Amino acid sequence: MQAFELDSRLAADTVAVSRLGLCELRLMNDRRWPWVILVPQRPGITEFHELTPLDQTMLTFEMGLVAKALKAVTGAGKINIGALGNVVPMFHLHVVARSAGDPNWPGPVWGFGAREAYGGAEAERFCETIRQAVLPA
Repeated sequence: MQAFELDSRLAADTVAVSRLGLCELRLMNDRRWPWVILVPQRPGITEFHELTPLDQTMLTFEMGLVAKALKAVTGAGKINIGALGNVVPMFHLHVVARSAGDPNWPGPVWGFGAREAYGGAEAERFCETIRQAVLPA
């Protein structure tokens, strides 16, 4: 059986937040939007329908937990969820907090302007806040 290995592009563009039951939760390293991704820990998956029915259910459950936590932490007006995969084919799910007046509102986050990376301490603070909201003690 092939071991799961995170796509190098996802690793380069994100910061690890936590491991959930199925997914690795990662922070997109762009401070313009509170934006996380869920990556199911399954090798060779490029499409949602390739996941087993149980994994699909688990992903939906984890997506709901993360979306609710992100909305609570950020106070965002809208949580956008999307799975594209045109650039990075490894299946991953984007969960993005949006609010009126944020960069490119109400347009998409993809392909807009230049990424603004978090500082190390800022990223870790946000990751800890998300961890606590998703996985309360």
